[in-house]
Amino acid sequence: MQASTQRIRTTHVGSLPRGARLSDLLIRQELGEDISKEELRLEIERGVRDVVMRQVEAGVDMVSDGEQSKPGFQTYVAQRMSGFGGESRRPAASDFKAFPGYADVVRRRAMRRAKVSNAPAAIAAVRYEDLSAAREDCARLRACLDALPEAVEAFMPAPSPGIIATTLLNAHYESHEAYVFALAREIGKEYALIHAEGLVLQVDAPDLAMERSVLFQDKSEAEFLGIVELHVAALNSALAGIPPSAVRLHCCWGNRDGPHVDDIALGLILPLLYEARVGALSIEFANPRHQHEYAAIRAAPLPPEMLLIPGVIDSTTNYVEHPEVVANRLAEAVAAVGDRERVIAGVDCGFGTFAGYEMVAADVVWAKLRACREGADLATRRLWR
Repeated sequence: MQASTQRIRTTHVGSLPRGARLSDLLIRQELGEDISKEELRLEIERGVRDVVMRQVEAGVDMVSDGEQSKPGFQTYVAQRMSGFGGESRRPAASDFKAFPGYADVVRRRAMRRAKVSNAPAAIAAVRYEDLSAAREDCARLRACLDALPEAVEAFMPAPSPGIIATTLLNAHYESHEAYVFALAREIGKEYALIHAEGLVLQVDAPDLAMERSVLFQDKSEAEFLGIVELHVAALNSALAGIPPSAVRLHCCWGNRDGPHVDDIALGLILPLLYEARVGALSIEFANPRHQHEYAAIRAAPLPPEMLLIPGVIDSTTNYVEHPEVVANRLAEAVAAVGDRERVIAGVDCGFGTFAGYEMVAADVVWAKLRACREGADLATRRLWR
């Protein structure tokens, strides 16, 4: 990964809005309906070309394929690995129980989207034997990059073993630990492929924070930290052989505009995040529940070999952040890290985590990414004076 050596660089978390037709095809495919594979292929190619060009136009330094081929950032593995079937019964986040009025608001604005709480479960030993779909993802992105007039750095997201395990629930293995490490062994094949294709690997690991208020909401704080430690160990085993400098880790508390009153504090999990064999941490700092969390980094400094990708743009609201706000947030991030070159401006979470589930309108997304660039330029002028 390139550091911000001459200016504050910008990126985002990976997923970007899909066109209506592409979303419909991905959802129908996931439901097992008969669709045209050729039409889906063409829509995916069109979607990737569009989002790559729009990222470049918005001034994004480190781009992705927008996860256009995936119905969900982690649930897509059920289509690529064997061993999954039936349905999981994922519990609702604690917010929905504590705030029934909020739960009602969410139900009333419900949309047709890819599976989230009812994704397939592991009903047999999981195996990742056919990497052709992942290889096609990399080739599509590479083709778009090659068509650009100038070289652009790119990353490819893939889910952590922990978030797969907590979404596609275990109905086969003798323990959660056995399941997570089995997933680590298999998803590690996709990690290795992405790295071999010359792309930066982003591991999406909301399990390291979000699951405190979802699957493990009945656990004590100490018990949850033990789970985080287990998940980080599994992740490190999956990353074996990949240089940390080629990997960034995204951790968040869930991409939803809910109360988030039960979110675990960053300070409690940060030492465990530092144990991950990665070169950068992508953490949300823009939303109202976590804007104060820079204090955790000041208390437990970022390891010298790590970069920080703070969320300076909220992924759940259609407000377009003012560049001055972005610059102020970046200044705070730099002050916490103590090094302007180790901060890259980012977004709290993805803008299209699941097909059909986009809280921010597509045209607003591109305006937000432009505001991120403008704010990073403003911060650069201040920090490089």
